[in-house]
Amino acid sequence: MRIFKKTPKLPFVRYRGVFLICSGLLVATSLFLFFTRGLNFGTDFKGGVKLQYLFPKEVSEGEIRDILSGLQVADASVVRYGAPKDHRLIIKVAKPSASEENLSKIITPELNKTFGDPGVVLEQEETVGPKVGQELRRKGMLAVLVSLFCMLVYIGFRFDFFFAPGAIVALFHDVIVTLGVFALFQFEFNLTILAAVLTIVGYSINDTIIVFDRIREHTRLITPNTVDEVVNTSINETLSRTTITSATVFFVTAFLYFFGGETIKYFALAFMIGIITGTYSTFSIACPIYLWCYRNVPKVEAYFGKKES
Repeated sequence: MRIFKKTPKLPFVRYRGVFLICSGLLVATSLFLFFTRGLNFGTDFKGGVKLQYLFPKEVSEGEIRDILSGLQVADASVVRYGAPKDHRLIIKVAKPSASEENLSKIITPELNKTFGDPGVVLEQEETVGPKVGQELRRKGMLAVLVSLFCMLVYIGFRFDFFFAPGAIVALFHDVIVTLGVFALFQFEFNLTILAAVLTIVGYSINDTIIVFDRIREHTRLITPNTVDEVVNTSINETLSRTTITSATVFFVTAFLYFFGGETIKYFALAFMIGIITGTYSTFSIACPIYLWCYRNVPKVEAYFGKKES
């Protein structure tokens, strides 16, 4: 199955400088958001108590905060969950005291008393200790770093180390931009989203490998004078496959986002971001860095070889 009857001749390599500048701005903005706004860590990583309630009628966050204030529940936040018509709210308490360990038994009767029949429904309750949350956060970051390192080793042995730096920088780009979007909109970052980030790493490297494999097939044609043309041709030759695969996965993930329910909604959102950035970073980051390595690494090696001799 092909989208293009003839191999297109889009000038990806010619505009690699523009792509790299755009990618640099995206990463810089994402890092700025990450370090200024930070991620909205869920109970999984931050520890505390999370209560999800379904209300019989429309209520405001302010009304719930007033009730919690009357119960003297400290460090509580109230956020709406899902569409306004669903009447769902989440109550998070970051550091409950010893007397608040069974918060649901304190809060639920008061909510029922305030809102009356048919009463509220406690749909979900999560409790994670602060030490467990910190450990999960540390292991989550370690999992991402280890997966990136394993990809570096795999690309280095599967192809050669001219390819590896571009692939890893592209993966960092995809992960950082995804985290930047979550920092910008303050979507909750929990274990489900971490799983999405690791899935993005696997998906993105797959697209990059397809292009790199096509470049390797043309190895006999590569010289310093032809490498730009060979790389550009390789990207265009795999463009039908990339477009079909990315579009198919994106549409399925979009259906999950809109119709899969609240539990999987933000996993699907993170993965959709990863599909877009992963497809883009292959030709905008991975291939340009390969070109730079091909042209400059031998010069660097020769320079240090002369100094040693």
